[in-house]
Amino acid sequence: MDVEDHRIEVPLDWRGNVPGRGFSGESIGLFYRVLTAPDRINDDLPLLVFLQGGPGGSCPRPTSPSSDGWIAEAIRHFRVVLPDQRGTGRSSRIDSHVMARLGSADRQAEYLKRFLADSIVRDVEHLRLTGFGGRRWVSLGQSYGGFLTLTYLSLFPEGLAACFTTGGIPHVPSDAEDLYRHTFPKMVSKTRQYYARYPQDVDRVAAVADHVASEDVRMPNGDRLTVERLQTLGSDFGMKPSFERLHWLMDEAFVDGAGEATARGDLSDEFLDGVMRATSSRPLYWPLQEFIYADGELDRPLRWAADRVRRSMPVFSPDGRPLMFTGEAVFPWMFEQESALRPFAAAVGMLMEDTRFGRLYDPERLRGNEVPLQSAVYVDDMYVPSDLQLDTLSRVGNSHYWATNEFEHDGVHGDAVFRRLYQEARGQGGSRRSPVAGGP
Repeated sequence: MDVEDHRIEVPLDWRGNVPGRGFSGESIGLFYRVLTAPDRINDDLPLLVFLQGGPGGSCPRPTSPSSDGWIAEAIRHFRVVLPDQRGTGRSSRIDSHVMARLGSADRQAEYLKRFLADSIVRDVEHLRLTGFGGRRWVSLGQSYGGFLTLTYLSLFPEGLAACFTTGGIPHVPSDAEDLYRHTFPKMVSKTRQYYARYPQDVDRVAAVADHVASEDVRMPNGDRLTVERLQTLGSDFGMKPSFERLHWLMDEAFVDGAGEATARGDLSDEFLDGVMRATSSRPLYWPLQEFIYADGELDRPLRWAADRVRRSMPVFSPDGRPLMFTGEAVFPWMFEQESALRPFAAAVGMLMEDTRFGRLYDPERLRGNEVPLQSAVYVDDMYVPSDLQLDTLSRVGNSHYWATNEFEHDGVHGDAVFRRLYQEARGQGGSRRSPVAGGP
């Protein structure tokens, strides 16, 4: 691949500023990378901008065209633009150091609000207008990137020639508690599938949970391992091969016992390191997680919607056996137990009581949408329920979907999903030139 690195400045606060124009107030850096197939560097290729999943996700760092499956296909037809979303990667990133510099909790909370979808989309539109001469581009949104896609279609549809989404159509209207009432039952089902595949792990997981409940077990970074944190290993269950990853982690949980399900005693250093790595979040992922469902002026604060739903379902009790795993949901105890999240605790607590957020979706504009939208909807999606995706798509103009249970939420990272969507989108053009046509 031919790879170019670039950076532009964008306003920290888009209120009072307009993409494509000069702006006032504090600025932050927006980094983006451009990928082109070596044999097509001098071709007039259409542009494809990738909207990364997350929240708090930076763009892919490919090691080869096939290291992230969709890229190899995309660079056959497009010049690919990979922005690091604000606050991530090389785009004025946020971590504990930045939170410490901000000082007070109210200042931290106000700062974090500037890193949600309404600001991200304005960044991308500003990049299109200032960095690419205002050329319309095609978007590919994975997971949270699909949420960004509908925000883009609501705010700046004129900037988009066509859109692809994979596992990422949000429910409109947005409601965090309703979302979790769909996803927590899916976690029960996923956990039972895991135990059915590896029945020996029922006792092994229970033994680990009993041990950490009764002992002060510390991970390499000094964080205490609790049963609640152990349960969050299930956040991977919507990807492949997650069951295998957890099984082989549990396989070496105890120092003694050679992997038998009945093993007891000390937990191995290797196991504790694996759990720490699997449950330690990117700096913005958990702090922003629940706020991706905050659309405009809320009727009521979020107030830890996921935690409310979890507490209404006794099956997820840390004392329950077999132990149930939890998924993509943020809980208040995370900001006490996880050292990397403690600097965010006060600010996130304040935001949980807030009701004023940026407007994300325009239902009327989405209903009248004319930009071709081609979506992969994963029937068994653990993170973005397929029934909610299809409900939204039924009210988005010029939308088309492919519903499949062949893939999990990370299907786009293979070599089949984007190719299928691209071929279907070209077919939608009929006798007219398709807006995604750009090469062989």
